[in-house]
Amino acid sequence: MAGGRRAAGLALGWGCCVLLCCAAASKLEVSMPAVVEVESGGTARIECNFYIPGNGSYTYINWYYIDRNNQVRLCNITGSKIVEENTDYKGRLSVGEDKALSISRVTVQDARTFVCQVRAGSHGVGENRTELRVYKVPEAPEIVAYPGGVSVQSSDIPQIAQCVSRNSFPSPNITWHKNGEQLQPEEKMVKIPATLTRESSGLYTVSSTLFAHVTREDRNSLYHCTVHYWLQGQRRAVESRRVNVTVFYPAQHVKLQVMPSSALVKEGDDVKLVCEADGNPAPVFSFYKRDLDGSWQDLSALADTNSGVLNLHNVNKSSSGLYRCQTLDLDDMGQLEKDVELVVNYIEGVHVKMEPSSSLQEGDSVRLSCSAHSPVALDYQWRDEKGRKVTEGNQLFLSNLTFETSSNFSCKVIAPSVPGLEQSKQVAVAVQGKPRIVAISSPLYVRQDEVVNLTCKAIAFPRPSVHWNVNGTAHEYVENQHIASNLTVRVNHDLLRAGAMCRVSNALGVSEKHIQLLEQKTSESKGVIIVAIIVCILVVAVLGSVIYFLHKKGKIPCGRAGKQDITKPEARKDKIVVEVKSDKLSEEAGLLQGANGEKRPATDQSEKYIDLRN
Repeated sequence: MAGGRRAAGLALGWGCCVLLCCAAASKLEVSMPAVVEVESGGTARIECNFYIPGNGSYTYINWYYIDRNNQVRLCNITGSKIVEENTDYKGRLSVGEDKALSISRVTVQDARTFVCQVRAGSHGVGENRTELRVYKVPEAPEIVAYPGGVSVQSSDIPQIAQCVSRNSFPSPNITWHKNGEQLQPEEKMVKIPATLTRESSGLYTVSSTLFAHVTREDRNSLYHCTVHYWLQGQRRAVESRRVNVTVFYPAQHVKLQVMPSSALVKEGDDVKLVCEADGNPAPVFSFYKRDLDGSWQDLSALADTNSGVLNLHNVNKSSSGLYRCQTLDLDDMGQLEKDVELVVNYIEGVHVKMEPSSSLQEGDSVRLSCSAHSPVALDYQWRDEKGRKVTEGNQLFLSNLTFETSSNFSCKVIAPSVPGLEQSKQVAVAVQGKPRIVAISSPLYVRQDEVVNLTCKAIAFPRPSVHWNVNGTAHEYVENQHIASNLTVRVNHDLLRAGAMCRVSNALGVSEKHIQLLEQKTSESKGVIIVAIIVCILVVAVLGSVIYFLHKKGKIPCGRAGKQDITKPEARKDKIVVEVKSDKLSEEAGLLQGANGEKRPATDQSEKYIDLRN
């Protein structure tokens, strides 16, 4: 029984479903998208799909738009015929084969509702509608920071910047950000008023201004604005560039420093005292120096009170002391001050002591001691008059002095910790003694009546004088301890015979030396000697020729009969040997006889041979 009721109920349900489906399928249906979005200037395409029961055909199709709750027909489609009404859309409409409506060159005024109406004979009339939404992406926002700057002490909420976005549709909205974080309106702290303007083109221009209190830290803050708009159901955004606003705030700290560093300042330097404050704008600077009596001397006339720099030129020992920089903020009249100690390093009282201090003679020794005063540690160097370093230390010991070692020595005092700080003191080490002649032009080869220069060079201290015993023109040259005299004279017989005497003297003695003049042979005498030598050579040649001729004729024998000499080479036809007997040798042979009257053998007597070969 229960099973039968369930079967009957199921059959009834299926029956109802079939009746509903059949009823729906027997009705004219028109389907359209609820929303179509298109960018201004583009082409909008609105589809119209319809269903006619039994695969019937439509009688006509009308396209309308809604204007103030009234339907305004755009066009009528009957079969293949399209009739366009005289509206604002005339010339911009087209209908596709699928009966979709296309609108070209869309403007923001086209943002309205469009209706597709279909008539299908006995099936009646069906319609549906689509909302056309036109959008225009806004231009990038333009941001301008307030040019006058913002004070942290402002009682009113100051303006920070203004942001403008142009040519958008529909209207966008603007948000503000500081250092990347969005700002929200806050009573007495942040205000963000905005204005919306619809241009004649139908596009919107939106402007927003940011008002906010600032602090010192905001001097480095970056602000930007963002324009937000909707596109195809999604929220989009365009950001502006970042800007920094000038923030005015009073100084909290002041710093005063010496440039270059006070530890490196020396006499003669140019020094800057630089005062810096952390306020904006910079305060007015004043400079003072404390006198010995404790009062403060105003130096502002020497300073640039706007930049906070005090220039001190060619400083000296008296420039040392305590300096003060004082700042005055013209906004709140607040004052700050800072002191700095300026130390000008110096070297003074450089003194060289010589022991013994009495006059020095050749062979003596001397000790030089150097001293100086400075607030920093000092090093000492000794240099000669050519600038060459002799030794280091504050003492220089010189032994076995001579005229040549007489010189000017300098003690150079250096402060290693202060580059460029140095002083020098010069001292003359003079060795006294009678003159010593070190060079003369002797012997000097001269000719009669020739003009010559006689030179005499000596060394001595005190400076000596030079005298000659002959008349002439003298020129003297002095270099350190040396003196040189050049005497120009004409050579005569007396000068050749006696020579010249150079006499050098000072208060401690006299030295003199003789210059010997030797006559130089003339070129004529040399010619006579050369001729004589040539004549002798010719005579010897002629004599050799005569002897050779006589030997060929047999007039001159070659030696004693039967005499053999193992030292004499065997005579050859192409060589001539001439024996020359010396009478002197015969005499010497007689003297060499023994006491018993015996004579030495003939073989001991000397014989000379002249070899005329070649």
